[in-house]
Amino acid sequence: MSQTVIHRFTRTVPRWRPRVTPVKLDEATPAQLDALQVTPSNTRVSDYVLVLAHDVETLKVRSPLFNAIMYGRDGLSRAERELGAIAASIVNRCIYCAAVHADRHAQLTGDTGVTDAIFLNGEKADLAPRDRAIFDFAVKLSQTPPAAGPADLQALRDAGLDEGEIIDLILSNALFGWANRLMHVLGDPVRQEAS
Repeated sequence: MSQTVIHRFTRTVPRWRPRVTPVKLDEATPAQLDALQVTPSNTRVSDYVLVLAHDVETLKVRSPLFNAIMYGRDGLSRAERELGAIAASIVNRCIYCAAVHADRHAQLTGDTGVTDAIFLNGEKADLAPRDRAIFDFAVKLSQTPPAAGPADLQALRDAGLDEGEIIDLILSNALFGWANRLMHVLGDPVRQEAS
């Protein structure tokens, strides 16, 4: 089977092919195993996190930060944090992260309508007012230099977000500005194709 690098957004999560050899769990040092205990997911440890395990000190800071931003109990809903991550991932052209977080958004909401609309129509997607404000702000904040300004913050407030929710959105969006860039440098999203 050949492998093809993916160039379009979809909710189907591709395999991520690292350029740096991931740490093998059965060969990990005690320090690496300790850092891996705070991974952001309760599922298997991804190759991405296993690559990051080469830098134990960074991983020990990164994972708790990721968990606090994306899985916080208060403030912005989990699905809306995922929407901020999707917007950042689209602007940054991170196919893998966009798919992972679109899939999570659909799981959390029990609906694929928002992500279908975004992947089909991009910034022109027909979204509910609150989702529209969140998505538009996150897109603008992800641009370099950021295009988000006072009017965009007011649009979030007008859509019902309070200050704590706005901070949560900024944090999730900024986190993925960084994570997307790591994903691009460290590997590629690929799908298996019949040879």
